[in-house]
This record gives sequence, structure tokens and C-alpha cells, in this order.
Amino acid sequence: MQTAVADSGRLRAPGKVMRLARLGSMHASRLSFMRILLRRLQQECWRFERPQFDMDNRGEGVAVYTAVGPQRSYSLVAFGRDLPDEQRSDRVIATAWDATFTLFDGVPNADDIQRLAANVPLQEAGRVGPTELSLSRANRSVRLWTHVLKRLSAGQQPDQHEIDAVGYLMRTTAVYGSGKFGAADREHIASRPEFEAPFQCEMLTVLLIRQFALDWVEHMARCEGGDKAVPMAPELAQRLGIGNSTGLGMAPFLLNHPLLLNNWILAKETALAQVCAKPQARADEWQQVADLVRRVAADVASWHSDHPVMQARLPRLRSDLSMLIERMAQPAGANPWATLVGWAADHLDMEAQELINSLVLEPYPEVDALAATMAADEAGLPPVKGSERVRDLAQEIETHYSWALAIDWDSHEAQARLWYVSAEKLEPRLAERRDEPLDEYEQPLGPGRDMAQAHQALVSAPDVSVAEFLLRHPEHRMAIQRLQWLRHAPFGEIHDNTLGSALMPIDMLRCKLSFFGAARFDPRSDRWVRICMFRHAPYLDGIAQCPDDWMYQRA
Repeated sequence: MQTAVADSGRLRAPGKVMRLARLGSMHASRLSFMRILLRRLQQECWRFERPQFDMDNRGEGVAVYTAVGPQRSYSLVAFGRDLPDEQRSDRVIATAWDATFTLFDGVPNADDIQRLAANVPLQEAGRVGPTELSLSRANRSVRLWTHVLKRLSAGQQPDQHEIDAVGYLMRTTAVYGSGKFGAADREHIASRPEFEAPFQCEMLTVLLIRQFALDWVEHMARCEGGDKAVPMAPELAQRLGIGNSTGLGMAPFLLNHPLLLNNWILAKETALAQVCAKPQARADEWQQVADLVRRVAADVASWHSDHPVMQARLPRLRSDLSMLIERMAQPAGANPWATLVGWAADHLDMEAQELINSLVLEPYPEVDALAATMAADEAGLPPVKGSERVRDLAQEIETHYSWALAIDWDSHEAQARLWYVSAEKLEPRLAERRDEPLDEYEQPLGPGRDMAQAHQALVSAPDVSVAEFLLRHPEHRMAIQRLQWLRHAPFGEIHDNTLGSALMPIDMLRCKLSFFGAARFDPRSDRWVRICMFRHAPYLDGIAQCPDDWMYQRA
């Protein structure tokens, strides 16, 4: 079992960290997967080429972008089309997109391109193979795309306020990997150094899509404006990321991959503990964080949302950032980071608390080594250990799942919802248990309830071996296996009810997306959210000179 190593006495308690409200307040950090990727690309001097860009005057055609590393190359193959407005949709049930993509293992030849052209634009309806590492699609942000295209084709630069209001020219509606629709399994690439950290293949895909989006709109501007057309000014282009619409399909990931979740949270909590243990901070380190708070405050001033959850959070976050700026105008003092983090816990809302917990890591690149602990060999997890005693497992549940045992699972509110898989799209969905007769299709995504039910059976059983107990009660096998797996993974379980009437699935989405490195969280409901990826990052020709804090907006 691979986990980060830390002095658990200095870490925040899992019962505090692993509540949905806190997980749903997390922000990107040095250990986010986009940061890990760009750091590696820079340190290993990766090169980028565009061997093919065959787009016609309507914007239809194929483009290839190749990332050349020390040992291997990877190519984004992009297919663009002139999609009618009425066919454009962010929903997972869409069947047509402005652009579709795959990340190819190596450099594709003409036969590869022909095969991919027949399949990638179809997405789920097509099929890819083991040379394809991801499958994705994206739509234009019609409002901003139209504005940028009109301005560039007329020889003018787009308006910065328009750019900042949207933040992206295109938004992806899915970036599939790990064997989906025939793509290469994670195990096929996990041992490659560039893909050892989680989701590096997917992050590379999005990085290359961002370059394609800029090249595509500039190509269309030249087609419309001819000699009058101009490229976008670099300082404006860098303010654009890639948008993403993420829904319920991602929410169960944290429940289905508890060891991976543990390693992510444990790495970040370990980094925070290491920084908070520092007895002193140099003046430049303190000033670096103070400057980042001001940069974040300037960025947050331009955020907007139509959803009540974020509408309530944004004014408080802006107020808390003003308080942070004032607090950091004071000298650092002794035990500066522990003192600052403690002050934030006492005076600021959770959103700002988790933000400062990310920002204090920035002056300390030594925490980057923890990225090596964030993957997990879930395929190698052991079977149930049947020799253990029933009494010992019951006591273990009482110790580690007291939060679950405190819930009245007989109440309607506690089991108001159930998770199932849509037959049409094979995507997770959430139903109201009372309204939809779907119990026979329920997915095992309520570990708190399952552990409480297992505990009830364990304490009622004779003190026999686990093997003998499971012969009589096989329905509890999954809960017992999960209990044994997570003994050394203190951050692997969400300490909240994932079936209850108060569940906000976007909290799970927000947690995962923060580890991606996403920003500008804009919930559209309690079940899906829009975000921005790689905003403020350099484009491919600037990665070699990329500052490590690129994600924080500069004036």
C-alpha cells in the first residue's frame, strides 16, 4: 500500500478535513496535477511541435500537436468542425461537438489519422485503441469566441473585460482516459515517469487543447480578415484557459477510489504540516504569500456566479481576503505559518481557510517531492483477511466510523437518495429514493451506511473469524474489505452521509477539481459546476520560462 509518510500528530484530524463542506472549499496548490505537469515539462526541457494543421476556411479539418520528451513523444490529434448552433450542448447526451480530440502514444502516421478521423469525432459511438491514451471533446464559448474572432479579423485586440468575464475560448465536456471506449488502460502507462503522478495524461491533453483553441481562432480570423487580421496579444491570450463542465459522473470517484483520495489529501496535509512546523519565515517568504493573497483577491473580484451557493460564498471570500491582506501586513513573528493558519481557522470562513492553506506552501518547493506519493496501486489491494476476529472489527468501526454510527439510518432523511448508473450513457446518477423505484439498481456509494449496517451485524454475531462471519453474511464483505484497506489510510473516507437529503454532490466535484488545479468554480446547480483550467499558464512556446506560480493572476 503506497501512502505519503508523515508524523500524524502534526496533521489535522481526518474528522475535520474529511467533511464535505471542507472538501468542497479546497483550492489548487503546488501539489495540483497541472502544476506537477508543467514543472516536469519545464525541468525536463520538453519540446513542442505542430506537424499538421489542415483546417479549411470553415474551421474544419485536423491538427496534430506533439510533445517531445526525454524518452517518448505524445501527440494531440484534434478534429474541428463547423457545428451549427442548435447542435451545441454541454450535456453528456450530446452527439456533436465543435472539436474532438485524442492523445496518441507517439506520432501518428497517415493511416493512424485516417483511422482516428473515422472514430474520434463520434466519441462514445466510435472506438479507439491502445495507442490512444485519452478521448475528449469541447465546444466553443460562443459569446467570447465570436467577440475574439470579430476583433482579431478586424485587426483589433479583444476586450480584456470580455476575456476575464468568461475565461476561456473552449470548454471540454469530457476528457476520458484509463481504458474508456478502448483507450489504453492506466496500468499501460502508470510506470512511465511522466505519468506516475495522477491524471498527467489528461492534464497534458487539456494543455494541448488550449494551444489548439488559440491557434484555431487565429486561423479563423485570418480566413475572415485576410491581411487585416492580427494574432492575439500574448498578455491577453494568457488570461484564457480551457473551460470544463463537470457533473455527477465525477462525483463517485472519491468514494470508489478511497486509497487514491487518501494519498492526495495526505500529501497536501503533510505539506501543510511541514510548513506550519517552521519556527521562522524569511521576510521574502512572508512577502511572497502576502503578494499572492493580493493577486488572488484581484482575481476573485472578477468572479461571478448565478448559483445561490457561490453567490453566498463570494462576498464572504472577498471580505476574508481583505482581512488576510491586513493580517499579513504585520511582521511574520515566531511560528509564522502555524500562527497564520490558526488565525484563519478562528476568523475566516472555510473557503478562505483552505485558500491560505494552499498559499502558504508556495515559498517551499521542497514539498513538491510529495507528488511522488499521490498515486495508488489499487489493483494490488489485498483480499479480505479472513483470519481476523469479528469482535476486533466491530471495535475498529466504533473507533474510525463513530460519525457513521451516530446517524439514524432508519430515517428517510438519512437515505433520501440513491446512486445508480444511467443505462443510456453509463454515467452515475442520483435519484430521490421515494420518487423513483430504483433500489435494485443502487450502487454501493454509501460507505457510512454500509459500515453502520456491518457493525450492527458484527456486534450481534458470535466472536468468530471474519471468514466464518462472511459465510453467513456475505452482504457485508465489501464493507469489511474497505475497513481493512483503509487502516493505514486515515484520509480515505469522507466523514459525511453521501445518501442523505442534505448531500451537495458539488462538494465532491470541487475537491477533486482542486487537485486537478482548477479555478473559478461556478456551480450551475448542486450537481454540476463550470471551472477553468490552465488559465494564466504559458502557451507551449513559453513553458521553458514558466514561473512556478503561473496560476495566480498578475496585474
